[in-house]
Amino acid sequence: MPHLEPEAKVFACSQSVYLAEKIAEKYGVPLGKVTFSQYSDGEFQPSYEESIRGLRVFIVCSTFPSADNLMELLLMIDAAKRASARHITAVIPYFGWARQDRKDKPRVPIGAKLVAKLLESAGATRIMTMDLHADQIQGFFEKPVDHLFASTIFLPYVKSLGLDNLTIASPDMGGSKRAYAYSKFLESDVVICYKQRKVANVIDTMELIGEVKGRNVILVDDMIDTGGTLAKAADLMIEKGALSVRAICTHAILSGEAYEKIENSQLSELIVTDSIPLKKESNKIRVVSCAPLFAEVMNMVHHNNSISGKFLM
Repeated sequence: MPHLEPEAKVFACSQSVYLAEKIAEKYGVPLGKVTFSQYSDGEFQPSYEESIRGLRVFIVCSTFPSADNLMELLLMIDAAKRASARHITAVIPYFGWARQDRKDKPRVPIGAKLVAKLLESAGATRIMTMDLHADQIQGFFEKPVDHLFASTIFLPYVKSLGLDNLTIASPDMGGSKRAYAYSKFLESDVVICYKQRKVANVIDTMELIGEVKGRNVILVDDMIDTGGTLAKAADLMIEKGALSVRAICTHAILSGEAYEKIENSQLSELIVTDSIPLKKESNKIRVVSCAPLFAEVMNMVHHNNSISGKFLM
């Protein structure tokens, strides 16, 4: 008797429906029906409005603030487990709390580790995410983790620009590995920004390691929050003689005055994915959807096919 694979269904937390709809369309299935009941004090409860018994369930949810997004995901995983889903994959395009991946000073939590344990305790049997703040976060899980790289969708876009004298830049020392990976595929030079902070989100000093005069520079980072680092780096590079400066950032957090900083900076363009919805439009921000990438990998996972070909970095 032939082995029958369980059917797959795609569901979404309330703040990630915009992305889940695109993923489900690319996957070739309708987005599953979920309702959220809310009590007067703010407590909420998700409910699957269709049977998921014995199925593979993909739950799409980027865990950007507020914490309600994470709580929704945990409750939906728990509900799927109690509804007898066979496989429960948490699809987390943006893995929030990832910046808390270590103790950088006494008496602080390791938030990324806590979130990993919460997801597993809730019942997730697999995690799928993209461009973690630190690759080592995969080690916080005891379940399989599919760590995708947005380079698979960014690189074709960069090549389409047809830029001469291209240089890849890292906005800090920690991102040098990512910058070198991009430069390898684009056969370009690399420069690195060295920055020092006195407090979080505030840069004290920044220096440039490498030559950018007469070059078209592309800054590469996993996320953009307040925009201060990229704006300062772009201004510094133009001052040093760069012809143009663009930035590639997977996750567009864009908090505080980030939009204003980007608009007023020397950046020609900011290229991001839709792992987090933009709060408002900007002439300088270009969105490249990650939905086709997730849909394709989800299909591969469902049919037990190798996904190694999707890892360019």
